[in-house]
Amino acid sequence: MKKEREFRPARASRRRFPPVKSAEQIDYKNTDLLRRFVSEQGKLFPRRTNRLTSKQQRAMTRAIKRGRLLGLLPFLNRNG
Repeated sequence: MKKEREFRPARASRRRFPPVKSAEQIDYKNTDLLRRFVSEQGKLFPRRTNRLTSKQQRAMTRAIKRGRLLGLLPFLNRNG
């Protein structure tokens, strides 16, 4: 006699909100947005941590580097 398989509902996937809203523009002048993607040591967070697409990550990297060169963002956050 065959065993009946248990009915398991499909796993509910958690809907995660994107880190960059559609209204926000990735730009070197938007320093509040850029600071969220830089660590306290001044390092850029990797893409898997940011949950950005590769296109967004490239744009973010470019914007952060431009912001640093223009003096809008610090290269290092030195406390002390």
